[in-house]
Amino acid sequence: MNLVAELKERGLIQEVMPGTEEQLLKEMTSGYIGFDPTADSLHVGSMMQITLLMRLQRAGHKPYALIGGATGMIGDPSGKSQERNLLDAETIDKNCRGIRKQLEKFLDFTSEAPNAAVMVNNYDWFKEFSFLDFIRDAGKHITVNYMLAKDSVQKRLETGMSFTEFTYQLIQGYDFFHLNTNHNVKLQMGGSDQWGNIVTGTELIRRKGGSDAFALVSPLITKSDGSKFGKSEGGNIWLDAERTSPYQFYQYWLKLTDADAEKMALIFSFKPIDEIKELLEEHRAAPHLRKAQKMLAEELTILAHSEADLEFAKQASEILFSNTSVDALRSLNEKQLLEVMDGVPQVTGANDALAEGLDIVSFLADSGILPSKGEAKKLLQNNGVSVNKEKVSPDFKLTTQHLLNEKYVLIQRGKSNYTLAIFNLSLGSYFNSVSKK
Repeated sequence: MNLVAELKERGLIQEVMPGTEEQLLKEMTSGYIGFDPTADSLHVGSMMQITLLMRLQRAGHKPYALIGGATGMIGDPSGKSQERNLLDAETIDKNCRGIRKQLEKFLDFTSEAPNAAVMVNNYDWFKEFSFLDFIRDAGKHITVNYMLAKDSVQKRLETGMSFTEFTYQLIQGYDFFHLNTNHNVKLQMGGSDQWGNIVTGTELIRRKGGSDAFALVSPLITKSDGSKFGKSEGGNIWLDAERTSPYQFYQYWLKLTDADAEKMALIFSFKPIDEIKELLEEHRAAPHLRKAQKMLAEELTILAHSEADLEFAKQASEILFSNTSVDALRSLNEKQLLEVMDGVPQVTGANDALAEGLDIVSFLADSGILPSKGEAKKLLQNNGVSVNKEKVSPDFKLTTQHLLNEKYVLIQRGKSNYTLAIFNLSLGSYFNSVSKK
């Protein structure tokens, strides 16, 4: 398999060092990508690099995932407008453990195959490395002029860069040298903002008499509106199910624009290129069916989470966006219900207000879901309000029998305007409180 040719066809190569393609065709090659432990979870923005390692392994090569336990104490200046806050050793150790656990979902670390993945932490070889030894062993081989010429440095000279950050490219370069010398790693991959740091590594290997070294970087992904890929209104889309639920992860891909879905299909899907192109033709012919978005959402939710999580995400989507029954809502436990309703506006009231039945017209107006009783009554008369996915009339009353998980009621106006009513036993009396999350 010609990995470089396939990556090019998928739009996954921004720069590649001469000889890289020939090296990968010649023999099983060990290659690595580094991950900064800035959090105990990776996010969708890291998926490009994770899938690059997966493609490397599936092509018969040996992937190394480097966790930057040492470099994480400094912070990579590439693409940053200001210096990061430095993390302490305990936080970095916790973050490294979390990242390792996640990467084990994507890469085969346990098989007896010669190309089984390997996890390394650069803190292991830097912790006993004195400053004097480092500047003698590595610093003397790379000139200041060479380091200053890098884009990651040039872009920060006007705003200022500490010596700590300035040394980052040399430390990352030494990582490549160490892996090349001790593990015969000949390839480093990363995002295009890493090109300067990676080339510093190949230069250090050359000057210190190491073996062949190659580099390959992918383009940085942005969405069609120019915003950063992997972000939503609520922040990062994390790979940790506790930070971003599988349902929210699924919805992120499902909500991509048509232009973004077409772009991401070749980048992230592991389906054959011809099959993806055929699906994209079908998608363009009937974009309302959202075939590209559904393909990505399903494939990547299974990849990052599980088939069971995908089934729940699809079920939850059906509950919100289809004419499902109250039984489907009642099948969700409290945690699942709140995952599905994440971001939905909330109103809060007292449970005892439901004892004798709460007039729906008064409830909609008093809670602020609708601006007045007159508008509430009009909408109800036009079958525009549902309680727990069932249409209700103006004479309907809310009671404790309508509570989901003993304290929630789902109010729906029109096709997709939802409000989650939370009836709390401790409040004492019914009151208005609208919270737009």
